[in-house]
Amino acid sequence: MVISVKKFLLAGFFSFLVFTASYAQTAYFIDGYHGGVFGHYPEWKTQFILDELEKHPDWFINLDIEPETWDSVRVYDNQQYKNFVNFMNNPETAHRVEFVGQTFGQSFLYNISGESVIRQFEYGINKIKEHFPNASLKTYNNPEPCYTSALPQILKSFGFKYASLKHPNTLWGGYNRAFNGELVNWVGPDGTGIDTSPRYECEALRDGTTHQTIAWANDEKYIHACQEMGIENPVGVTLQDAMWDGGPWLGLADKTYRPSVYTTWTNYFENIAIQQPNENWHLSQEDLLVSLVWGSQILQQIAQNVRVSENKIIMAEKIAAMGSLSNNTEYPQKDFDAAWRSLLLAQHHDSWIVPYNNFRYIDGNWADMVEIWTDETNTISENIIHESLKNFSKQQPDQDIISAENHFFVKVFNTIGKNRKEPVVIEMPENWGGSQARVLNQYGEEVSSQIVSNKDNELVFTAEVPSMGYAVYKVEKRNPSDNFGADVSSREDGIIVVETDLYRIAIDSNRGGTIQSLIVKQIGNKEFVDQNSDRSFNELRGFFYDEDRFCSSVDLTAEVEILENGPLRVKLEITGLIDKHPFTQMMTVYQGEERINFALHIDWQGNPGIGKYSQADNFDAADPEKAFYNDKYKLLALFPLNLEGQNLFKNAPFDVIESILDHTFFNRWDEIKHNIILNWVDVTDASNEFGMALFSDHTTSYAHGADHPLGLNLQYSGVGLWGRNYRITGPSLFQYSLVPHEGNWDTAGIWTKSTKWNEPLVATKLGDAPDTGLWSKSFIEIDEPGIEITTMKYIGDNNAVSFRLFNAETDNAFTVSVNGLVERIERINLQGEVIEELDVKHDVENTISSFSFEMPRFGIRTLNAVFQ
Repeated sequence: MVISVKKFLLAGFFSFLVFTASYAQTAYFIDGYHGGVFGHYPEWKTQFILDELEKHPDWFINLDIEPETWDSVRVYDNQQYKNFVNFMNNPETAHRVEFVGQTFGQSFLYNISGESVIRQFEYGINKIKEHFPNASLKTYNNPEPCYTSALPQILKSFGFKYASLKHPNTLWGGYNRAFNGELVNWVGPDGTGIDTSPRYECEALRDGTTHQTIAWANDEKYIHACQEMGIENPVGVTLQDAMWDGGPWLGLADKTYRPSVYTTWTNYFENIAIQQPNENWHLSQEDLLVSLVWGSQILQQIAQNVRVSENKIIMAEKIAAMGSLSNNTEYPQKDFDAAWRSLLLAQHHDSWIVPYNNFRYIDGNWADMVEIWTDETNTISENIIHESLKNFSKQQPDQDIISAENHFFVKVFNTIGKNRKEPVVIEMPENWGGSQARVLNQYGEEVSSQIVSNKDNELVFTAEVPSMGYAVYKVEKRNPSDNFGADVSSREDGIIVVETDLYRIAIDSNRGGTIQSLIVKQIGNKEFVDQNSDRSFNELRGFFYDEDRFCSSVDLTAEVEILENGPLRVKLEITGLIDKHPFTQMMTVYQGEERINFALHIDWQGNPGIGKYSQADNFDAADPEKAFYNDKYKLLALFPLNLEGQNLFKNAPFDVIESILDHTFFNRWDEIKHNIILNWVDVTDASNEFGMALFSDHTTSYAHGADHPLGLNLQYSGVGLWGRNYRITGPSLFQYSLVPHEGNWDTAGIWTKSTKWNEPLVATKLGDAPDTGLWSKSFIEIDEPGIEITTMKYIGDNNAVSFRLFNAETDNAFTVSVNGLVERIERINLQGEVIEELDVKHDVENTISSFSFEMPRFGIRTLNAVFQ
């Protein structure tokens, strides 16, 4: 992170401390460097590290350096690169340096998808090994809060043995909860454990700073506190920012505990620390006490850009794999490598925590660079999808259909591991004009459809598509049969009522277009809106501190225009004001679809201050109280729910957590609570009989408490980290969705529904009918719900397909069926090593291969299906 913190000692001072008393307990210290070529790694740094190691033979260091840094060093100073490689290849010296930061883009990890977390390590480890083949990668530690609860199984699968949750000197973005014990067995949500050095309970946050604990320099107060707590081998940590010209961190300052001995992390675990962890720690995501300037426009845009790219690249991998399997075409792995590189760099922690800092290689800041990186990922992914669809159809996909004047065909692809029946949208051929159309499935049966005469002249129809596969539909230039479904009606009192087979939703134009009532027909006409709340449902409300008042969308009437009136899709345009700031909200509901979708556009007039108060004139980085911490005063979309005794669940990378928070609000750095929505939060009543899930199009924060309705953080404007003005510079755009349901999050399939929202059906037009028998196909089918296929890749050299499963929602064994004659199924770890071969069964026609499988809840498993 690019923040200059005053150095604790004179650079280059020799600091291997001698015993001052024979009875003194030895303390240990993890020293080293953090940074990289995209952050602030200076060109002279590599040789400087070698020179300092030579000067101080008892100094051991730990490196969290962006792996791609070594590509650059090799180019701009090949000699110092060779010197460092030789140092790392020499067994007599290599043990003094350990790589402890192995992710490609130094991501925070908790704010990205689980598959992205895996790729951060995969590409990072491969790059380190490319330069230093003999490097021993056994311990993960990061100087910033770059952690997530599911790490134990990911680290273990990559071959790691140890982890450390200590990062005492760089806590601007938060810190990990303290836990008693010299070592603990950090247990992930799937049950996998890893030996871990925690932040000790005696390792207090340091007074007078908002970025350090007392372990940052092994001062006497810290070590004595460890001794009193029974820590036999106390250890402190600082990984210096790599722009600094500092050698050994510890000096002979009066408060430095003596003796303090430098070590690498792995040496500490294997030769110094107690060998048996004190106890198991089932670390929850809520034990990661992290906070950024959530709601700021610049962070919203970064998070939205990253989310779009994460979704596109995963869909591209799956569609390309299906295409290669179907047509024996080359799988574009090199293109995917380039796309993943730019995405992993866009997930860099600096882009999220210092988005306004200048990026060294462009005339712009980190946020500008994130846009460049994600645009590159999107372009590559879209090109791959386009080429794969072309290979599937053996013609240009989505070409203007001119050969068939009265009909054409649509192939619809499903990239998730579950059969789907949901709406899909295509643009009609230009030569069809405004003609009506009906849609037929492979059996000649008509399915629900709707022509939308908008600028794209869209056709919406309900498609049934098998798991990880496709289905083909015929579109005829004929009037559809009379069909009834979703519709809208307007009442004289300003209430607009939307009816579908699932919902009756009343929108009140007199109260800013908020939702007066939301009745779910399928569960006994249950009303989900709390009619007794002081707040309205889908109200937009925040504290505008320049005006010293809360402003809300309900303060003024709104106009509600019916853009589409069924029978398959209803779309409303709600226009109103928040104070003087116009907003437009599109509400879209489909017949037969549980998700209620909102797209919000706020046209800000200038740069209003939104938050608890302004700190423009009195910001102090060392003051723990910050205006941007408290979400209660930010602009929120509010959802008062008719659910008594509410519980809240939220997802994280490869995890779901039941929140233990009484409420999400805090004002100070030393009181941080985990209030982050990655993809979704789900609120249920006390008995988990009914619930409402909220999906967000980007990682941000949410609000909730016993006396505060569920809220999605939409906007903060004011002073943020390091006194930067997190301004509003243009319109804000958001997408979010609601899903009312029965039961708990897992019985309602909320994880799967979120995956469907992130990976929509993909449709392409064809001029000709598919060959006989190719109207529908599933490449991989799973007979239990709640199993996500997080990726699928084709390995042409081995005639194999590799796919990864994540068990989000089931406790049952399940059967996986693969289309084709599979010779063997291998379960591999994340290093690519075969763990076991599974028994494979074939159907009588040798066209389907299947195997039975078990995996724990929240488990991740990677499988190779090798074809004959």
